[in-house]
Amino acid sequence: MYAKQIILALLGTALLASVASAQTPATSERSEAKSSAISESSLKGDWRASKVVGLSVYNDTNEKVGSINELLMDKSGNIKAVVLGVGGFLGMGEHLVAIPFEKIKFVTEPVAYTSTSSTTPGSPTPTPGATPSNRPPTTTGSAGSPTASQPNPWYPDHAVFNASKDELKAMPEFKYSS
Repeated sequence: MYAKQIILALLGTALLASVASAQTPATSERSEAKSSAISESSLKGDWRASKVVGLSVYNDTNEKVGSINELLMDKSGNIKAVVLGVGGFLGMGEHLVAIPFEKIKFVTEPVAYTSTSSTTPGSPTPTPGATPSNRPPTTTGSAGSPTASQPNPWYPDHAVFNASKDELKAMPEFKYSS
């Protein structure tokens, strides 16, 4: 009778030992995963793609010409093109144009308005008595933007592409393949 109990105890110990040894690689896999994790400090200066989509795009004369609708990348993750939405209202009648990523310049400082004379439609109303040198800083983007004195490290303020709205609308329309 004691022999049966000893045999069962030995079998139980052997089973527990095999389960414990099977878990050892999982522990090393977890430590391997932890060692391949990237710290926030190593990503300092990188931008969140979700924040780049939706950015306003201006030309060299600070005229808003559209917004970024999409970032297109190759299979290795390199961004190849930026899809701009030009014209339209609330997404209706918008003309999509694909621009090579290298042609877009991203700016972290807010748009600088230099006109102090009468305003044109779509331009901001100048502050009374303000000149370009003493005008309060303005920002673009979402309402949750940080103050103009300190740009957000996770996304730019706006993008610049040197073309007018009419030139962008004259470009071939970009259509997503199905």
